[in-house]
Amino acid sequence: MTKNLAATNQVLLDSIRQLISSARSQVQRSVNSLMVQTYWKIGQLIVEEEQQGKERAVYGQQQLQQLAKQLTEEFGKGFDITNLRNMRRFYEAYPIRDALRLELGWTHYRILLRVENPQARNWYAEEAIAQNWSSRALERQISVLYYERLLSSKESASVRAEARDNTRVLADMPKNYLRDPYVLDFLNLQDGSYQEADLERGIIDNLQRFLLELGKGFAFVERQQRIRTEDQDFYIDLVFYNFKLKCFLLIDLKLGKLSHQDVGQMDTYIRIYDQHRKNNDDNPTIGLILCSQKREAIVKYSVLTDSEQLFAAKYMHYLPSVEELKKELERERPLVQQQMEETWHENEL
Repeated sequence: MTKNLAATNQVLLDSIRQLISSARSQVQRSVNSLMVQTYWKIGQLIVEEEQQGKERAVYGQQQLQQLAKQLTEEFGKGFDITNLRNMRRFYEAYPIRDALRLELGWTHYRILLRVENPQARNWYAEEAIAQNWSSRALERQISVLYYERLLSSKESASVRAEARDNTRVLADMPKNYLRDPYVLDFLNLQDGSYQEADLERGIIDNLQRFLLELGKGFAFVERQQRIRTEDQDFYIDLVFYNFKLKCFLLIDLKLGKLSHQDVGQMDTYIRIYDQHRKNNDDNPTIGLILCSQKREAIVKYSVLTDSEQLFAAKYMHYLPSVEELKKELERERPLVQQQMEETWHENEL
């Protein structure tokens, strides 16, 4: 009985795995295909309509810059002037739409555009498809002159063996597909929620460590602590208890601009905490809102109105100053982003 159940579960598991893998592959192929066709068509429009088929229009450069500015404002940085130039080059290198190989993604084509020799470029494209090369593997083979060495070498078997080893090491991992910066740019997801979550986690990690190392009486309580009202759940990013102040400190981190809604939400957290979490001999709860923007940080302490006098008189002796917190946030964000990029590149290797 147990063996039959285990066998049935394995069959079910294998079927679901196959279904999920197939669906993900279809999504990847669809996005690749749509990117390539869209960028080819944009290149065609730029060459044939904006520049009226001429190699260099009198006002072409100015028009392209204005076009890039408008498209970037509306659709994100995937349509900046550098990428528009690449789309134009893409169309010029592949003027026949039916000749496009949709098995290759935009990242592959950007690399292929660097190959000046059309015969070599076409050979690399065909080989990338036949051998299922990742974009990094394609870039590697071009950089070591794989095509040229095959033509000139009398020992082509050893050259091919070296190429196989290179592509095996530089194989794409499926989980990294949607981290491709060109895919993110096309979908305007460069600041997507999953990236924000990684950035938020990294900043919170550092903030937690920073507060505990201050030596001002902070004790860690919980991360992403759930608190409830009658009809809604809330999650607080960080909760500390300060045993010198005998009160809780609630921290909410925002990636972006501070809004009135954020301030009102923190007041809600404080009220819930004061009513349901703090003991009778605890002092009123403190809220701390941290906004980490790309070029600056905003820090705001929050207490309920009837606690303002206590806060000004006593609390600030044991809390980090607004200036200290701003400096820490502005230092942390680029460090965490750099760590994320390094991790992503390590996962590619």
